[in-house]
Amino acid sequence: MTATLLFITFFIPFSLFAAQNQREMSIPIGEFSHNTLAGWEEKEFSGKTHYQLVKEDDRVILQASTNAAASGLFKEVEIDLSTHPYLNWEWRADKLHPPLAERTKAGDDYVARIYVVVKGGLFFWNTRAINYVWASSEKTNSVWPNAFAGKNAMLLAVRSSTDKQGVWYREKRNVYEDMKAIFGEEIKTIHVVAIMTDSDNSKDSVAASYGDISFTSN
Repeated sequence: MTATLLFITFFIPFSLFAAQNQREMSIPIGEFSHNTLAGWEEKEFSGKTHYQLVKEDDRVILQASTNAAASGLFKEVEIDLSTHPYLNWEWRADKLHPPLAERTKAGDDYVARIYVVVKGGLFFWNTRAINYVWASSEKTNSVWPNAFAGKNAMLLAVRSSTDKQGVWYREKRNVYEDMKAIFGEEIKTIHVVAIMTDSDNSKDSVAASYGDISFTSN
């Protein structure tokens, strides 16, 4: 079973964190530059991805590396997308996958991905997830269903093989608008943010780095 399907089913029974103060301009999710993983938990799916905070130049980043394995870090946090729709993050591909057939089960691996998950309570079919991925074959801005989880978990290629390895990219996505465009619904709350670098299906060795993650009002 793919890590994507396990991720979204794993989240269902969890209780929510207390809602953030939505009046803030920025809501920090991953404060890796502060040398902390507070609030993040790890879930192993097929072997273990190695995550570690390291100092690089003048800041601390989160490095991830994996060899034929898949585990992820997740954080439960309730975000009101009507006030803070923008997801902001930085990432870098340090060792890329070769081109994979990413719409198939055998190719469902990504050097870097960030999930946003809407819980469906006790009902899996009400759960929604967008995976913002660094693709190896699909073109930037392509959208497709996960090969295991189907249309409950949609993938969106933010970066692709045409983007440079070893270069930091800063991203900003309007999650509210992405949810509406992809699922055809006005979804105003997300409940989980997760990150993963995985290679359990392809059996590759890959690595990536992540900078701070936050939601903002604009």
